[in-house]
Amino acid sequence: MAEITAALVKQLRDKTDAPMMECKKALTEADGDLGKAEEILRVRLGNKATKAASKTAAEGVVIISLSADGKVGALVEINSQTDFVAKNDDFLGLAKSASDLVVAQNPADVAALGALSVGTQTLDERRLDLVGKIGENMVIRRFNRVEAKGQLAYYIHGSRIGVLVDLVGGDEVLAKDIAMHIAASKPVALDVTGVDPELVAKERKIATEKAAESGKKPEFVEKMIEGSVQKFLKEVTLLSQPFVKDPSKTIEALLKEKGATVASFVLLIVGEGIEVEQVDFAAEVAAQMAAAQK
Repeated sequence: MAEITAALVKQLRDKTDAPMMECKKALTEADGDLGKAEEILRVRLGNKATKAASKTAAEGVVIISLSADGKVGALVEINSQTDFVAKNDDFLGLAKSASDLVVAQNPADVAALGALSVGTQTLDERRLDLVGKIGENMVIRRFNRVEAKGQLAYYIHGSRIGVLVDLVGGDEVLAKDIAMHIAASKPVALDVTGVDPELVAKERKIATEKAAESGKKPEFVEKMIEGSVQKFLKEVTLLSQPFVKDPSKTIEALLKEKGATVASFVLLIVGEGIEVEQVDFAAEVAAQMAAAQK
């Protein structure tokens, strides 16, 4: 009987993306023959993990964990292909494990997070096991970790929008109000200094094209462009936004009134920026029928 080493199991797993225990079983059946073990997996699993890993994962959840003293918080986005799987208990357990690890161990990036241990497996091994078990791709996409200067508050809206706020001064009610405001108004930065220059340049380009169509004199065109850019910056920066509960005052005015400041905030929206593959179902069915006839 050939020895089934961890290296051999990993080699088969890297080739097939099948769950670790399935790889070990297949290798045991194949007496250590890698090629034969791969064939066994293809018969047993239909190669579903490999196929699933190539599919776009744009659904999912945002989940938050806090340290016991409430001074460290983590916000993690983990994606699935369908909303159905996003409600699966195993999937949610994977997400919770990921956010807890971010709080406790402060990994440098997603790859480092995946390499951290959860029981007898790494987080990424657990993820791949679930991909094989459920037959649907799952991706730990991104995370943010905040070490509070003041108090941390969070808000989750329907598991798809997550906010973490570090508020200095004020109270719990104010902190929660600010978190809910961010979820509703979706600012991209605290103030104008935090807005990505590329985003400003893009808005200026759009404003320039619109102003050029106005037919007005150059000196008025420049004012129109600058006015549009400034309006945009007010709309996307937290401190300049009207407070959702009382639009008569800005967030900056509200904070000043309460003697508080926002040290930082994080906003994650599930699937934001992911291009979802458009499937032509008619063409797909026709291709399957043609393949079946062959």
